[in-house]
Amino acid sequence: MRRFVVLIISGIVALAAVAGAQQSGPYKVLQRARVGGEGGWDYIYADSAGRRLYIPRRGNPSTPEVATRLSIYNLDTLELVGEIAGVGGQGAAVDPKSGHGFTSSKPVSMFDTKTMMLIKTIDVGATTAPDGIYFDPYNERVYIFSHPTKDATVIDAKDGSVLGKIELGGVPEQAVGDGKGKLYVVMQDVPGSVTVVDVNSMKAVAHYPFGDKGRCNGLALDVKNEVLFAACGNSGNPPAQPPQPMMVILSAKDGQILSSLPLAGGSDGAVFNPSTMEAFSTQGNGTMTIVKENSPTSFEVEQNLDTMNGARTVTFDSKTNHLLTMSQERGPAQAPPSPGGRGGLGPAVPGSFTIVVVGK
Repeated sequence: MRRFVVLIISGIVALAAVAGAQQSGPYKVLQRARVGGEGGWDYIYADSAGRRLYIPRRGNPSTPEVATRLSIYNLDTLELVGEIAGVGGQGAAVDPKSGHGFTSSKPVSMFDTKTMMLIKTIDVGATTAPDGIYFDPYNERVYIFSHPTKDATVIDAKDGSVLGKIELGGVPEQAVGDGKGKLYVVMQDVPGSVTVVDVNSMKAVAHYPFGDKGRCNGLALDVKNEVLFAACGNSGNPPAQPPQPMMVILSAKDGQILSSLPLAGGSDGAVFNPSTMEAFSTQGNGTMTIVKENSPTSFEVEQNLDTMNGARTVTFDSKTNHLLTMSQERGPAQAPPSPGGRGGLGPAVPGSFTIVVVGK
């Protein structure tokens, strides 16, 4: 019993130290755009080439005045430029070459990025539950990830045809491609892992396990050095040990774990900036952890930045080197969060939906 109490206290102290440390650093919140609008949300997507920001908003049948729609913003000014009614889902992705966009909804929606009009809907199967989404410019294909079926539906971005499904062997979350035919998908299972996909054969070719790390939702890739950054919600052996969110850093070539660094909270998204050699993880407790890659084998937590409570997903604008996340203000939480967890949610404050821009 004494050892158990000591472990809990030590874990809480460690989490507090991580969350409170290194607030100073190169990054800061540059802008908080209170754009408003009601409805649920999950992923945020920046089209750096087209200078648009896409956020699907989900309606609620119990409040018909809150409509499901895809909100589209000017990426430079964050002004709302249009909405596509009835197009919601979890996330969005855009093929700059064809000008086609897609949302991970059921059915999947395909839209024209210039006219901001729905082109068609795409049936991806009765048991598929679209969640994560990724566009791979290597082959102009869109990948729709489903938790219950543990697979990815592959869609041709040029015409919206379904090309098949890829069995992933776990509960998929975020994915990233290397631009050369490999797709990496992080698994949310406990323990966690990364599944490596050969996109040409549309088959999983390797699985990289994380040991005692799990609840992994974010994945980023340093393409040049072939290094993966997996943002995981816990490690160790809870409840005997308090969960410690970790960034698992591993080789994309063979899955060798290179390092594990503490995150300031449970993550739901990660990105990598090759021009600064930094990986970013956004956490639901309103923090962003910045990990610096000093070399392909040396990494450190550079900064933990306060963003906005609930800002848990992230996108990267490669033109400005800005990170964008989003959240809304809420009333008192219904239950206190567990260490590294999201906790209960209080009622949303109307009109408080905010886009947060982070940069140097």
